[in-house]
Amino acid sequence: MQLQSNERRSSDLQTIQSIQRESSFPGLLVNFDRAEAVRIDGELYSRLCIKTPLVTCGVNLEAFVQEYAEPFLQPGDILIVTEKIVAITQGRAMPVDKIRPGLLARILSRFVTRTSYGIGLAMPETMQCALKECGRVRILVAAGIGAVGKLLGKRGWFYRVAGIQAAGIDGPCDCTIPPYNHWVVLSPKNASQAAVSIRNSLQVSGVEVAIIDFNDIGGEIIGWSNEKMDLQLLKKILADNPLGQGNDQTPVGIIRLL
Repeated sequence: MQLQSNERRSSDLQTIQSIQRESSFPGLLVNFDRAEAVRIDGELYSRLCIKTPLVTCGVNLEAFVQEYAEPFLQPGDILIVTEKIVAITQGRAMPVDKIRPGLLARILSRFVTRTSYGIGLAMPETMQCALKECGRVRILVAAGIGAVGKLLGKRGWFYRVAGIQAAGIDGPCDCTIPPYNHWVVLSPKNASQAAVSIRNSLQVSGVEVAIIDFNDIGGEIIGWSNEKMDLQLLKKILADNPLGQGNDQTPVGIIRLL
């Protein structure tokens, strides 16, 4: 079984490498069928992906970024970092079999719609994490409002009430690189503080940092290093999720104005 698992992972990595391509900037990649650059409001922006080793609990995020991202940075760049690796380095990830869901989590998870891009809170273990992160009262209120929204044909009301700490919980997924295909990863704590800390650790001046939570149907900027950053512009630039989703192993990237 272990041999089969290793062979499967090797095959997956070969597939990933075959559909990632070199960008016009040496050492930086473009994922899948994504465009390297997009034109937004008359300006052209490159979206450049950085291949890194697997991030694990205990990794120093600032040192990680300095080693793998900083050599490619230029003044004026925006460094984008996925919320998942921020949470993992904060110790906010755990194997799903270590979570013991209660009765309320089992009941509420039945009413959550499963989607193609992730299980979300549609399993008792992730719902249990949401109850712990957000509190029972908030989740119950969110569930009630979400139910009303469904009756009215409106989607997303649950997460608007539950908040980003619930929306950012990632459950296990077959397309995620091991071992995180069997883990639950929570939303990071103090994402903007993490962004500022990363920026301040860099030797390259004039770089800002955004912590992002995107999938193939959209996403949010959940942390930023400068209050003057145009978050709506960033969302437009990242709308098609250029860092990819799954086991492509590009958890950091660069937005560069051309």
